[in-house]
Amino acid sequence: MTQKNELIRASGLDTLRAAAIVLVMMSHYCGFVSGAATFGELGRVGWAGVDLFFVLSGYLIGNQILSALARKEDFSLKTFFAKRLLRTLPNYYVVLAVYFLLPDLLGGSSTAPLWRFLTFTQNSGLGYGQTFTHSWSLCIEEQFYLALPLVVLALRRLPRPLTLAWCVIVAAIAGGMAARASGFLLHEYDSFSEQLYYATLCRFDALLPGVAIALLRNFHGALYQRILRHGNLLLAAGLAAVSATLYGVQHDLPGPMLATTFGFSLVAMSYALLVLAALSPDSLLGRLRIPGATSLALWSYAIYLVHKPLFMVAAPHLRRLQIDTGAPLTVLLMFAAGIGAGWLLFRVVETPFMQLRAKWYPAQRASAGLAPAL
Repeated sequence: MTQKNELIRASGLDTLRAAAIVLVMMSHYCGFVSGAATFGELGRVGWAGVDLFFVLSGYLIGNQILSALARKEDFSLKTFFAKRLLRTLPNYYVVLAVYFLLPDLLGGSSTAPLWRFLTFTQNSGLGYGQTFTHSWSLCIEEQFYLALPLVVLALRRLPRPLTLAWCVIVAAIAGGMAARASGFLLHEYDSFSEQLYYATLCRFDALLPGVAIALLRNFHGALYQRILRHGNLLLAAGLAAVSATLYGVQHDLPGPMLATTFGFSLVAMSYALLVLAALSPDSLLGRLRIPGATSLALWSYAIYLVHKPLFMVAAPHLRRLQIDTGAPLTVLLMFAAGIGAGWLLFRVVETPFMQLRAKWYPAQRASAGLAPAL
């Protein structure tokens, strides 16, 4: 793979990552600032930006682990966990400290014990309106970072590990569907019930299509390259699939039971088509370079953490001053504030720790198409 194609691939994934954070910001702006469908259908399905982050993370982390094994290099769990913690903990703990230091300003209807936040387990039993609810996705990702390398190393020791790996991915996706179906049948939980939406067993399967792409890339290289030759077809199919699945989940189609059971998995699989398109040097998505997308992708983790509390603090003041929260200028200024706060967190906290990580754990080999995940 040439250096040019590696850069093209990274650009495509950055475009998706930038789209994901914008979708999340739209959703939170509608929910906590304007209280209206300010962005139309995009705002209504903005929650799915997190699912796009999940697929990207699945690919990123899966590729980090599987590429090392495919090259028959030593894989150190200690190094992997240390690098992930240096990547995710500093920003998170700074924002968490702000939540606990300013409970009157940022507190919700209730707050989980601190140890639940420190161990990334507060998504279990989390309810809408509680403190720091958008950390639920970080919990699932951290749990995924812990589980995936252990599962991969365990499968590596068994006969026919590649076949088993595909079986585990399929079974785990089916398990996520079964968990949501059980919630619907036993408790009448729908897709967006807090008992399902935040729960690890009901949401972790969104990461697995990304892992499947990494597995395909590293152990089925010829098939992977043949698939990538159809980049624009992947892009068209992905856009159509994402639109159809999001519409179905949003409107409980073809029925509440089916939408609850299959919806999130189908959304993630649809996003996987877009990730493949982004990885294809022949697709429009792979070649497209949107100004600012790379920066948004780089800052996306920090933006994700800080934009929602900033929106919540600003909202009552905007209402008190009778400022039109649906006006384009207001939206632009609020988004600029959220992005600016994320950039500040990135520069002051994240960057020094990433420099330490690069010093302590220098990368042996860069992998094409990789960029920081949420």
